[in-house]
Amino acid sequence: MEIDRRRFLQSAAAVLAASPVFVPASARGATYRLAYGLIGSGGRGRYVSKSMMKLGAQCVAVCDVYSEYRDLAQKDAPGAKSYVDYHELLTQPGIDFVIVATPDHQHCPNLLAALAAGKDVYLEKPMSHSLAESQQMVRAVRKTKQVVQIGMQRRSFPTIAKAQKLVEDGVLGEISMVKAMWNWDFRNIFGDVLRPDPLPGQLDWTRFLGSAKKRSLDPPRFRWWRAFWDYSGGNMTDQGTHLMDCVQRLTKTTGPSAAVCIGQVRGMKGAEAPDVFTASFEYPNFMATWTLNYCNSYENGWSVLFQGIQGTLILDGNGYRIYKEPWSKKENREPVYTEPSGPGDVEHFKNFLDCVKSRQEPNCPVELGAQAVSGPHLANIAYHKGRKAKMSPDGKVSV
Repeated sequence: MEIDRRRFLQSAAAVLAASPVFVPASARGATYRLAYGLIGSGGRGRYVSKSMMKLGAQCVAVCDVYSEYRDLAQKDAPGAKSYVDYHELLTQPGIDFVIVATPDHQHCPNLLAALAAGKDVYLEKPMSHSLAESQQMVRAVRKTKQVVQIGMQRRSFPTIAKAQKLVEDGVLGEISMVKAMWNWDFRNIFGDVLRPDPLPGQLDWTRFLGSAKKRSLDPPRFRWWRAFWDYSGGNMTDQGTHLMDCVQRLTKTTGPSAAVCIGQVRGMKGAEAPDVFTASFEYPNFMATWTLNYCNSYENGWSVLFQGIQGTLILDGNGYRIYKEPWSKKENREPVYTEPSGPGDVEHFKNFLDCVKSRQEPNCPVELGAQAVSGPHLANIAYHKGRKAKMSPDGKVSV
């Protein structure tokens, strides 16, 4: 009997050694290498994935409806399993979390499925495709114990945190106007993303469409889905969720009460969503504008200008500068506070990985993701309706 027992234990040990035993990340200790799956392996998804791997996480699965993107992701993670259907990826044993970097209209179903599978989620911005989806997603996350970080990396920029502290200390005084702006010569950066030539490789067009309107395969709609309303909130929510979050964070507000918006398609011929626009927002104690021009590179990149009665703050890709009022005086032309930009993206990814292990709240939970995109969603409603859109404190919209 003792010999049989010994053989049994030896056999069991051999099986366990050959087959990994998976336990919750929170029980694995700080040195455990987290395993994840990538859902949506386009350019942004691969960038986030490679960054997570540099921080010590292990990509064990990749999923995309397009074979070319899957192949590129597997070159970065050769041992990762490949999937076309993200539901199948979510059944793979040993996955601690997933990165979701799909088109906007897939964010909600991707998140809900990942939560149902018990996975933590790093979800790219903008969080949702509509105000209603934002509410649904917040409720779904809060019914679980999962860690969900929205990919608004400016929430982890040390320079923005320092600028926020100065505003809280009253350096600007009462703020009357905030101006968010993004300028790019888009065509010279990205080329003709709406060209009609056939896509190489294999694309599961039906899965790409998901719940969107059914239509025949149209390569431009896949190449740059951000240009089409069925799959995104356009440039309004794509970049606006970053910048309007800065507006609301530094003014301690949660969302506008009203918005108006006008815009045009100027450079990106064939697009539905405008590549030149201006939106204006009403907040209780100040006004804000959000302007984008993808046809010109003057003052290239993003910036947010805060104008107060005592000073002016400029946030941009170079860091921040604060000027004393009145700026019209020669002695006030030099900044009284300045800080160059530092690491941002990597800090946001690191924060998420730390929270997966510690089970703490990340820097950008779903509530902040929903607040950040609420103004851009409202502006899109105003744009489509051609008149002012209002939002009550409980989130109801009237036009």
